[in-house]
Amino acid sequence: MDTTTRTRMFARVIGPYFVIVSLTAALRAPDMQAVLSDFEASPVWPWFAGVFTLLLGLVIVALHSYWTDPPAVIVSALGWLMVLRGTLLLVFPAALMSAANAVIGTGPVWRIAYGLLVLLGLYLTVVGWRSAVPRRSPSHTSASV
Repeated sequence: MDTTTRTRMFARVIGPYFVIVSLTAALRAPDMQAVLSDFEASPVWPWFAGVFTLLLGLVIVALHSYWTDPPAVIVSALGWLMVLRGTLLLVFPAALMSAANAVIGTGPVWRIAYGLLVLLGLYLTVVGWRSAVPRRSPSHTSASV
């Protein structure tokens, strides 16, 4: 599988994920503080989130280590960021929760972050789902009898 195809495959998953999760979080912004409080109430949730975030990040890093064009750079960087986030959730869950509590619901910063993630997700969705080969109209050749 070539680099472009692999990047498109990852973008097909990551793009819609970012759009759906970011829009949902933005729409549920008043509830997000309670969600975060429930999340950090039990040490099990950060552990499981860290395990799966780390696993998915490692999958991206292992299968997509390309830095050739903007979409590839974004996918590879997101893989490394997921590895970092998953590791931090496992090793320093309290520090990560404290940082999240400090940022969540802080007015325009929070809305701008959601907006940027939605735009990033839309960009990756378009990159992933656009046609790789331009469609050509069928040739209109007539057979002579």
